[in-house]
Amino acid sequence: MFHKVIAIETLEKYRLLVTFESGEVKCYDLEPLFEKWIPFQSLKEIQGLFEQVKVDAGGYGISWNDELDLSCNELYFNGKAA
Repeated sequence: MFHKVIAIETLEKYRLLVTFESGEVKCYDLEPLFEKWIPFQSLKEIQGLFEQVKVDAGGYGISWNDELDLSCNELYFNGKAA
């Protein structure tokens, strides 16, 4: 089962507010990914990139560019209720 994303909003300190098709809203913290996955460091290093996040077609994830994306289920299962 997929927990499709319908809206994404950037927050301070590299957090995302994610709204799912079910109506649930979760806060997802990107900070742990900066050390785990080197490409995610570009969200801190390239000014304005973090704010360019968008929901992928169909709501199966979010992305910033061709190299940076997260699945809807990653956001759902590792996000905290907002």
